[in-house]
Amino acid sequence: MLENVVTFATYGYYDGAIGSFLDSLGQAGFFSYLLPFLLIFALVYGILVRLKLFESSKAVNAIIALAVGLLALQFDFVSVFFAEVFPRVGVGLAIMLIILIIMGLFLPKATWIPYALFGVSALVVATILIQSTDVFGSNLGFWIQYNWPLVLGLIFLLILVATIIGASKEKNDTKFGDVAGKFLKELVDG
Repeated sequence: MLENVVTFATYGYYDGAIGSFLDSLGQAGFFSYLLPFLLIFALVYGILVRLKLFESSKAVNAIIALAVGLLALQFDFVSVFFAEVFPRVGVGLAIMLIILIIMGLFLPKATWIPYALFGVSALVVATILIQSTDVFGSNLGFWIQYNWPLVLGLIFLLILVATIIGASKEKNDTKFGDVAGKFLKELVDG
């Protein structure tokens, strides 16, 4: 009985052949298992090829990627995570596209636009990740809701430290690697 009600509700929601096709793909596990498997397989395989750990055999890379992809789907954690995150990512991308269009329309030659878009993108990504943690029983969103002044203060402090470090790098041309190398050499030499 409940299946008929759910099927009737989803058919009215999707309206037509494309909706029915997507619904049948969802019932077959296409979105819950096949697409997450393909995404994990492709990412692991691409990373292994890029790292060139097993240059002599591409089959080893494929077997490792296959194993990781299948093991990731052993429990529903990955499927639930992807089902929770990717719709929010779609909404976040739409928001960033709208902001990009509006800024490009009214401020076509402003040089600070990429920095503003980076800030908005970071905010959207942080919001997506925080909202997605609630599904897995984390209280991070609840904690941030009640401790937002502390979070904003920490972000301000990090930006201040990054600005000071960036300004000191401009004055002093020595690189961090050079300073760290000299420190390690002095430490080893005694």
